[in-house]
Amino acid sequence: MSKLTKPSDAPAGPVLEVKDLRITFPTQQGPLKAVDGLSFELDAGKSLGIVGESGSGKSATSLALLGLHRRSRAKITGEIVVTGTDMQSASDEQVRQMRGSQIAMVFQDALSALNPYYTVGDQVAEAYRSHVQCSKKEAWAKAVEALDHVRIPDAARRAKAYPHQFSGGMRQRSVIAMGIVCQPRVLVADEPTTALDVTVQAQILDLLEDLRRETGMALILVTHDLGVAAGSTDEILVMQKGKEVERGPVGDVLRRPVHPYTQALLASVPRLDSPSAKVTARLEAIKAGTIDKDDALVQVINLHQTFRSGRGFLGSNRIEVKAVDDVTLDVPRGRTLGVVGESGSGKSTLARSIIRLLQPTSGKVMFEGKDISNLPNGQLKPVRRDIQMVFQDPVSSLNPRIPIGESIALPLRIMGGKNSRQIRQEVQDMLERVGLDPQRFNAYPHEFSGGQRQRIGIARSLMLRPKLLICDEPVSALDVTTQAQVLRLLDDLQEEFHLTLMFVSHDLAVVRQVCDRVAVMQHGKLVEHADTEELYSNPQHPYTKSLLAAVPLLDPDEAREARRVRRQLLTVAS
Repeated sequence: MSKLTKPSDAPAGPVLEVKDLRITFPTQQGPLKAVDGLSFELDAGKSLGIVGESGSGKSATSLALLGLHRRSRAKITGEIVVTGTDMQSASDEQVRQMRGSQIAMVFQDALSALNPYYTVGDQVAEAYRSHVQCSKKEAWAKAVEALDHVRIPDAARRAKAYPHQFSGGMRQRSVIAMGIVCQPRVLVADEPTTALDVTVQAQILDLLEDLRRETGMALILVTHDLGVAAGSTDEILVMQKGKEVERGPVGDVLRRPVHPYTQALLASVPRLDSPSAKVTARLEAIKAGTIDKDDALVQVINLHQTFRSGRGFLGSNRIEVKAVDDVTLDVPRGRTLGVVGESGSGKSTLARSIIRLLQPTSGKVMFEGKDISNLPNGQLKPVRRDIQMVFQDPVSSLNPRIPIGESIALPLRIMGGKNSRQIRQEVQDMLERVGLDPQRFNAYPHEFSGGQRQRIGIARSLMLRPKLLICDEPVSALDVTTQAQVLRLLDDLQEEFHLTLMFVSHDLAVVRQVCDRVAVMQHGKLVEHADTEELYSNPQHPYTKSLLAAVPLLDPDEAREARRVRRQLLTVAS
């Protein structure tokens, strides 16, 4: 791996100073204060975590640091000084030159940040040429060096690839390479790991820490996940409704939080060290024989799900992907089965095969003793009533042009047998049960927050009183407090409706809180399957151990020790 060097002309004192920053956006309801009187400093080589929920002002702050609100309708006052330059009074050309060379940004969605029409290497090279007078050959060499530095394997060859040919983690590494290629003094990473699996997330956080240590750049890590900030920052700044509510060394804030909001955030973080009280009670009931652990609502037997493309890349042979490869497992009645694994492990494909959104290539899916794996579409209506699904992204699963009440009512209308008045009443009753105002029947999806939209999706899935509810990454895009609220809601609804749950997730800390049995998938295969208590306390498969080792830890000392161990393993592997 190439080595970038620490700049010799690093300025003395803070590389970033923010004084009394205020950001206001005009809305139909009047001015909205996104950031209200924020002040902080950051020295070279140091890292600051800006933490808060959606709407706290953290992302608005990060955009303002690079002058990205310019020419928008936002009103910005206060001072933002980057390496001695006031970004507020600087000209557009000065700000453009500052971006990339003095302060750079890593965005949350790497796929959106990369142009699909250009190779990754060309995009990194262009970022370099926009600040340095050099030939295309020299810029390309610098791009390959940067990609190598962020640990893109075989960087000289992979630089010629396009973004869609990279995995999510490699795309994020490429965006980081674009950010560091000009060796900026400050790197702002805005939710850089939110959409990534825990192992890839750990790799990206380790990479950012290594880059900070090797290059001497300052790092601002914007996140809603306190566990992410714990092992990657020196200080934490907690924001709520545009204001700073608490700031201090990471260990002090996380071990002895003072402000009630910080305390609430910490209380909402899923813990890996112990299950929730309800999961513990369910496991005790199973041990006592109150719940029959052998009563399977669903049985998956030697299931295969294979996808084939018409042609391979550039006319090569047909590609065959075994998304689910000979999986056998039970979903016990009245229990919650967690299915975990990284992207591409086959967990979502397994869930879609059980609900028969996909017809299995081979094998069986038995529901209450009946084989549903080969039922024609015309005979799936009873299955659709008894098995429902909550999807990861409530925005894309709700029609933006239909009131939410009508979306929730749709399953009832499809099944028939009830008039409009009855349907409306049942929908309003369900809205109340999931914690939403029943009078908002005619409101549209965009009028609700992310957590509220997920509640709408849950309400719709329960309208037919299913026996099995499959939740596919239902809280992965939510803030920790909203996530905790949705998980509590699912717990309560499971008890009220006597549901069996299948909970698909890459977040092992969340699974620990809601599931009493866990299945681990890797490359389409089931590699481990055990009760939660047994699997978390004594994992058997190396892949399970690697997943557990990558989960962010709230204790900064433990998080840094885990990073040290990962570095050792990386050194041994290389």
